[in-house]
Order: sequence, then C-alpha cells, then structure tokens
Amino acid sequence: MLTTLRTGMTLPPPPFYRFRPHPWHGLDVGVDAPRIVNAYIELTPFDTMKYEIDKSTGYLIVDRPQRSSALSPTLYGFVPRTFCAARVAALSPEAIAGGDGDPLDICVFSERHIERAEVVLRARIVGGIQMVDDGEADDKIVAVLHNDPFFDAIEDLSELPRTMVERLIHYFSTYKLMPGTNHKVSVTSTYGRSHAWQVVEAAAHDYADSYDLAPPSLQF
Repeated sequence: MLTTLRTGMTLPPPPFYRFRPHPWHGLDVGVDAPRIVNAYIELTPFDTMKYEIDKSTGYLIVDRPQRSSALSPTLYGFVPRTFCAARVAALSPEAIAGGDGDPLDICVFSERHIERAEVVLRARIVGGIQMVDDGEADDKIVAVLHNDPFFDAIEDLSELPRTMVERLIHYFSTYKLMPGTNHKVSVTSTYGRSHAWQVVEAAAHDYADSYDLAPPSLQF
C-alpha cells in the first residue's frame, strides 16, 4: 500500500523480509549492543520440554524432555550473530578447551509472564555467569527485559535480589546432573555489567571471524 504525502508525492511501503530470516544468522545483535541486545527466546520458565534452534534450518525444534524437576528460572535463549569461540574462551580462565561453538546464551528476567518461546525481545544486560562445560566456555549473559519498569533501577547483577541470582547458579550447576551421565559442569564465577559487555563484544567478533569471514560456501 502506497502512502500519499501532503505534497502529493507517494512513498513505497517500508522494506520487509520476503522470507523469514534465520534467527541466529539473519537477525542482528542489536543496534544498542552491548548495552541492549536482541534475544531470541528458546525456553520459558514454564517449559518441561527442552527446545533449541536447529542451526541448519532456523526452526525451533524439540530437543528432549527435561529429565530433572528443575525448570529454567528465566526466559532463556541466545544473542543473534554471536559465537562462542577463541575470544570468549580467552575471558574464561578455566576454559581449557575453547568456546562451546554455540551462539552466546542469555537469561532474561521479566516481571510479567512471557509464556511462549520463539519470540525476539530487547534485553538490557546487567551481568553474567561464567560457566565451563567439559572444559569449554559456556557463559550465560544475564539481562532484564528492556523497558520493564519493574527493573528500571537495576543496572548491574549485584543489584538484583540475591535469591534470583542464586536460582540461576543452582540451575546451571545441576541441570545436567543425570544418572548415567558424566558432564563436568562448573559455575566458576559471576560478573557484572562491564565484563558482560566484553563477553558480548568478544562473541560478536568470534562470529565475524567464523562466519562473516568464512568462504562463501559456509556463509549464511
């Protein structure tokens, strides 16, 4: 539909994606990154199934039923056009095996319930959890929903109620502890907003190194 201005000129409709962009490769990290980033949500605190993005198609797929009774305390997903490789691992001293080779994970607090996954939201970063999984850097960025008035005064992880942070630490310390498995997961530390910004920037550079500079056959 064309828009007619008072001058009589007509403007074309705003541009749009003719096809749905890939959530990891087709969306952007966010115009205000690293302070505010886009987050693609894969899991909500109400999901008893483990959903994750299929890296080839971009569709959200069922990975497995959650085997433990613990559910994610927050919205959980990833930051588009990020990748955990050498630069992210360099910020995690105990990550002796490099990055985990996935987009950067993000946990988003929202005062109002968001009960469906596969949504994109803007998240304001307040800190992070430094986690190492089988020797690989697997940081979890912690953020609050942008423009959520409940969290307006929260600028740093240290300002969140301690119980909220402890729930996250406990969840990520134990969610892979299942009979018959031998995952070596450890939460080595938490960190504030400044370091979290460094992790986001490192992950964006890792993505550029791995994909933007890749040969055409590997580019998306």
